[in-house]
Amino acid sequence: MTNAALQVARTGLDAQNTKMRVIANNLANVNTTGFKRDRADFATLAYQNVVTPGAPSDAQNRYASGIQLGTGVRLSGIGKIDTQGTLQNTENAMDLAIEGAGYFQVERPDGTTGYTRAGNFSLTAEGNMVTSDGLPLVPAIQVPQGATAVTIGTNGTVSATVPGQTEASELGQIELANFTNPAGLLSVGNNILTETAASGAPQVGQGGQEGLGNVRQGALEGSNVNIVEELVNMIETQRAYEVNSKMISATDEMLQFVNQQL
Repeated sequence: MTNAALQVARTGLDAQNTKMRVIANNLANVNTTGFKRDRADFATLAYQNVVTPGAPSDAQNRYASGIQLGTGVRLSGIGKIDTQGTLQNTENAMDLAIEGAGYFQVERPDGTTGYTRAGNFSLTAEGNMVTSDGLPLVPAIQVPQGATAVTIGTNGTVSATVPGQTEASELGQIELANFTNPAGLLSVGNNILTETAASGAPQVGQGGQEGLGNVRQGALEGSNVNIVEELVNMIETQRAYEVNSKMISATDEMLQFVNQQL
């Protein structure tokens, strides 16, 4: 003997297990530079229409609400909450944060462009600005050997005093990229996102222009994960999981009773 309640409760267990995994990932990245927390979104499965609302109940009357039986829940998507993380001053000239919208552009090993909010850059032996994984900025920025007083303006202009000159020279321009739908970017790990058909093509420009945020030197953007909020979500998810588990136990007891008594 089977019972639809078992299947409905099973979908609930799967849903809450997925939500717990999302929460666990958020908490694991609470100290990850530029991390944007995720949120699990759910939707109902197809309903079983026993009686359609508005169907005739007799020759003169109709059902006001009908009879519709739900069949459970499913994961509809995992969205990113793109709120600004707290800016943390580091006093490191190569640390950059974006105040507002936009992403730094980096060149991936396969030649494609990746996008990141993590601005903990450093210099190679040749003076190229790269991420902690060695991915170079796009467009490339090279600081000459012996250069001092490297400054990066809010619009991304990089300047430094080079040997033999008394005034600062412009070394290049850090360009930011933004997307119509940033939530559509694909996370590939190591704080890198890539363009997809859902995100749309990148709109590239200088910081502070065309809706892009300002570049702040000597600071890093922290994770936007709120620990208290995530802990509350974790408790709610745990309780929901327990209720669905009890539903399976209760339904099983009902089926045992039927098998033994009938």
